[in-house]
Amino acid sequence: MMNSKQRVNHAFIEHFGEEPAFIVHAPGRVNLIGEHTDYNDGFVLPMALPHAIWIALRPRNDRQVWVQSLDFEKTAVFSLDQLQRHTFNWDEYVKGMAWVLQARGYALSGWEGVMVGDIPIGAGLSSSAALEIVTARAFQVVSDFEWDGQAMALAGQATENEWLGLQTGIMDQMASAVCPPGYALLIDCRSLATETVGIPEETAVIVMDSGTRRGLVDSAYNERRIQCETAARFFNASHLRDVTPELFTQRAMELDEMTRRRARHVIFENGRVLDSITALQNNDLAQVGQLMNASHTSLRDDFEVSSSALDALVACAQNHPACYGARMTGAGFGGCAVALVQVERVADFTEHVAACYVGNGVETAVFYPL
Repeated sequence: MMNSKQRVNHAFIEHFGEEPAFIVHAPGRVNLIGEHTDYNDGFVLPMALPHAIWIALRPRNDRQVWVQSLDFEKTAVFSLDQLQRHTFNWDEYVKGMAWVLQARGYALSGWEGVMVGDIPIGAGLSSSAALEIVTARAFQVVSDFEWDGQAMALAGQATENEWLGLQTGIMDQMASAVCPPGYALLIDCRSLATETVGIPEETAVIVMDSGTRRGLVDSAYNERRIQCETAARFFNASHLRDVTPELFTQRAMELDEMTRRRARHVIFENGRVLDSITALQNNDLAQVGQLMNASHTSLRDDFEVSSSALDALVACAQNHPACYGARMTGAGFGGCAVALVQVERVADFTEHVAACYVGNGVETAVFYPL
């Protein structure tokens, strides 16, 4: 069976009758801890996935872009000189990146190619950010500008914010553009400073797909952002990242209950990220696990972005003796959870969680060990 790179190469040859000039890719990501902190200028700790989106392509000289998606079985065609928004679809991410890059001064050339991905869509693993970053890589190789991962991540975020009208943070694009394989990456979402963080060899990161999908949660996501902004204004701060746990504790009861819970999650989640870095550096895996468990509880109870399926999946994982900790990952309301597990017991862990999760009367889980 062909992998995604082989598939896209084969499809290109089949369609164009020759080898592609370039093959580019961008990975999805899983976030170990630090959820809904990025748009609060906080801290996150993602890892790049082996799952990615691939494009095999060759340049064109007429400023046209032609790209066929094998996953969606559709072809997008547009001119770099006449970029127009249409119905929200996968190709709007490609057009949006072209629009943002040109607006930021990049001289783009056209290209044609074939695209395929193996990132589960709607699972909270950032397939959309990977699409933005792989599009940037496609334009970079045919237009011959210098690759700048941070600049491309910011362009991807602008595509979502300004072209698609989705008020997302910067984590997903940064993770896809700059995360080194096999490592976690601490990202300061204010300065965009990064620090590579090793995962101890005796542990495995397991992505657990609940089989449920987020659905239409844009309104709930934007609602959370507004609640966080309201809380930040109360504390005379630009973002909740600037509110210390001590200040929050002193004045928390002056907030209405919902705003208080939203703020509490973000403020203490930032602390959990930084504490996780220290624990990983000290090889204190039990502490990392406790912080992951606390993160899930906070996301479930204070930020209210979990779901019954995610809660059941996380509980099954946490109940296995080889699991240090587990939590939902991504925006929430469905999708995936992530667990930190003793590496020599991964098979036993996944067998246990699969049986336990089905026993809860919900979908069958799929596991992606990293």
